Amino acid sequence: MTKHYLLVSDFDQTLSSHDSGLVLSQLLGVPDFEARAQGLSRINFVQQGAELAYLVLHDPEFRRVRREHLIETGKRIRLKRNIDFLARFVERSIDGHRFHFFVVSAAPEEVIKSALEGLVPPDRIFGARFNYHAATGEIESIARIPAGYGKVAVLMDLQARLRIASDRVVYVGDGSSDVHVMLHVNRRDGFTIAVSENKYITPIAKRTVLSDDTLSVLVPILEDILQWDATRVRVHFETHGFLIQEWDKVRTDWLTIRDSSPDVASEGAHV
Repeated sequence: MTKHYLLVSDFDQTLSSHDSGLVLSQLLGVPDFEARAQGLSRINFVQQGAELAYLVLHDPEFRRVRREHLIETGKRIRLKRNIDFLARFVERSIDGHRFHFFVVSAAPEEVIKSALEGLVPPDRIFGARFNYHAATGEIESIARIPAGYGKVAVLMDLQARLRIASDRVVYVGDGSSDVHVMLHVNRRDGFTIAVSENKYITPIAKRTVLSDDTLSVLVPILEDILQWDATRVRVHFETHGFLIQEWDKVRTDWLTIRDSSPDVASEGAHV
């Protein structure tokens, strides 16, 4: 019998190389997007990942955003390679394992669907959804935003709809906005993959893989879920026309070391 899994991926800097908010701010000519978003994060005013949604609702310079701006932003985002191949690979049955691929992100849904047009079906994409004024097209409110627990809620809804057990959920993310959902998946014996060296998620994720090619997330899936060895993984890639040219397994330790004596702290800075 085929074992069915739910494979959920974040979008910004997981499937893309750029942040949606940064590309949108460049399109509008609005400066200092990163500083504005970091300011919201520092004061814990909004959920991690929901900064852009807050800005388009409340920041005067982002209030002129309309649906067409979000669609154009999606067209300008640089994607990581082979997203279409990843989606097709996992949807097939591999040794009796089939993965249902979805994208869940706090980025605006119009941005994600525009960026992934022709690569991922629109009904497999869940992003921030806005309510628009019928006459002016202005964004009036947020209908849904998959950030923090909101992302967990979407994931659980997909699980229920597809009737997939919690230990057959795989989540892929890149940053601190994925901490909540990764902890949720891990607690329920699911599998989590980090695609960056972000210090908040690498200790949480069960595997970390770094590459500019989205097919790289198949490696921990094939190794840890299907229990394949490295040789078989390489052969599988080559069978489908891909060559793993470099594969370095490393462990990353994050350290902050301070001198325990306050009297020599200033001297230690010059060592």
